[in-house]
Amino acid sequence: MTAIYLMVAIVSEVIGTLNVKLSHGFTRLQPSATALICYAASTYLLSLAVKRMEVSVAYAIWCAVGTALIATAGIVWFKESLTPLKVVSLCLVIAGVVGLNLAPKKPAPVQSIPEAGYRNSP
Repeated sequence: MTAIYLMVAIVSEVIGTLNVKLSHGFTRLQPSATALICYAASTYLLSLAVKRMEVSVAYAIWCAVGTALIATAGIVWFKESLTPLKVVSLCLVIAGVVGLNLAPKKPAPVQSIPEAGYRNSP
């Protein structure tokens, strides 16, 4: 289920970003509203995914796949340029995510989070 949350979070983020482009600086209501709703959904779904996987890996996948999909959409739908530097850069982003996934996973030490409130001075 975690992978599904992450995949839907990525798709939501991509749809949101495409609608930011279509909103023309948030001057068009429908794409502006769609962008905000999709970003909220994406953030919520990412929060569900990081409950069960390392935040560094989840966020890297979310960013890298989203970046690759947005770059592809920009080239296909918005006729943006495809340069060798863009291709190499996207490959490096993807290689970074692969590297994070291949890194050995050691259990992190349990850290306590201080409770909110004031400490009394001695």
